[in-house]
Amino acid sequence: DYIYVIVLTSKNHSEDILECMVAGADDYITKPFIAGELKARIFAANRIVELHEKFISAQNQLKNQATHDFLTGLWNRSGILDILNKELGRAQRDDTSVAVMMGDLDKFKAVNDTYGHNAGDIVLKETARRMTAALRPYDGFGRYGGEEFLIVVPHCDITFAEEVAQRIRRAVCKTPIICDEHELSVTMSMGVTAVCGASPENADVIIHAADAALYVAKESGRNRVQIVDSPVLTGCSA
Repeated sequence: DYIYVIVLTSKNHSEDILECMVAGADDYITKPFIAGELKARIFAANRIVELHEKFISAQNQLKNQATHDFLTGLWNRSGILDILNKELGRAQRDDTSVAVMMGDLDKFKAVNDTYGHNAGDIVLKETARRMTAALRPYDGFGRYGGEEFLIVVPHCDITFAEEVAQRIRRAVCKTPIICDEHELSVTMSMGVTAVCGASPENADVIIHAADAALYVAKESGRNRVQIVDSPVLTGCSA
C-alpha cells in the first residue's frame, strides 16, 4: 500500500526541503503550521492515495486478463507454461519430481455441433470446476487451448501422478453436465508423465511426451489415463 508522508518541520531552507523530499517525503509543512493548511494538504494526499489504489487495481485486472482464460477463469496457455517453468526450476534446485498431465475432452466437437457453442462453453466451465476440485490448491492447472488442459503437479512421482489423473478423470465423468434441458455425458482422456531434476529448458520435451501419451489414450478408446515413461532429458539428474 502507498503511504503518503507529510513532514512537519521547523526547517524552511530550500536545501532542507530538498533533502526531505529526496528522503521519500511526499509533502512538507513548516512550523508553526495553520490547521486549515494541514487539513487541505491531507485532502490532497487522500486524493493521491485513492488514485494510486485505482491504478493498482486496474494494473492487477490487466495482469489477470493477460494470464487467465476469460471463459473458465483458469490460467491461460502462457500462464500455465510460466508455472511449469517455475516448478521445473524449483524441482531442479531441490532434485524433486514434477508430474505433467495433458487432458482433453473426448468428442467435444460433437457437443458444439449438436448443442451449440453456448453448451460447449457450459461444458468447459463445469469441467474446469470439477478438475479444480480434484486438485490441490498449489497444483498448477490451466486451459492449454480449446478443450485441452495442462496440469502441473509438484513433488509428484509417476505412481502418484497416475492416481491424481484417475481422480481427475473420474471427477469429470462422474455425473452428466446439465445444459438447458439436456444432460451431457462428458469424458476426458489424459496423458501423464513425471520427471525428476529437469530444467525449464526441458519444458517442450516434457509437454510433447504428455501429449503423445494423450494421443495413445484417445486411440485406445478414450476416457482413460495413459502413462508414459520419463522422456530423455539433457542435463536431467535422474
